[in-house]
Amino acid sequence: MARRFCPISSTAAGCFQYNPDEVSRSLTARGSGGSGARGESQRTSGPPDETLTFTVEIDATDQLEFPSQNASVAQMGLHPVIAALETLLYPSPPLVIVNEALALGGMAFIAAEDAPLTLLIWGERRVLPVRVESLTIKEQAFDTALNPIRIAADLSLKVQTYRDLEITNPAYWVYMAAYAQKEVLATANTIGNASAIADLLPL
Repeated sequence: MARRFCPISSTAAGCFQYNPDEVSRSLTARGSGGSGARGESQRTSGPPDETLTFTVEIDATDQLEFPSQNASVAQMGLHPVIAALETLLYPSPPLVIVNEALALGGMAFIAAEDAPLTLLIWGERRVLPVRVESLTIKEQAFDTALNPIRIAADLSLKVQTYRDLEITNPAYWVYMAAYAQKEVLATANTIGNASAIADLLPL
């Protein structure tokens, strides 16, 4: 059954069908960065670095069967979808223009060109602020005007945590809500017998 990848950013929003058979999640612990003294191995500097990778598959064939109802797809194919995905990696155009003007004026300090705020909405139990680390788009079929009509996009997303975000950033609170929900879900875990494990501990 098809599922949905719904990135919502300050520049673009949309839902894209993706293959639910394989989604890879990688979590890497953040060390404390200490001197290696006794007790340092149990300390962390925050939540783990989490990366999600999966493939978004988009096919316009069904829409092209009804061109009068899907004029944009009939005229441009999947170019708008590709552009929406690509803008997830670009800074805001107005900020780029401001920076160029400041640079021409000889300003030594210019504003940071942040990537758009992007949320991965992956079901009601997983809403995460993410940054697109990499995007590889494979254009697999074209119409007679060479507009792409079938694509596969390989995405690598890095979850943005409270260590990465300012407290004034709305994404900070999105992450904190997801963090709190993870704690609640963990308490609902019924796999395994905790009391039996406790009996084995020499404590």
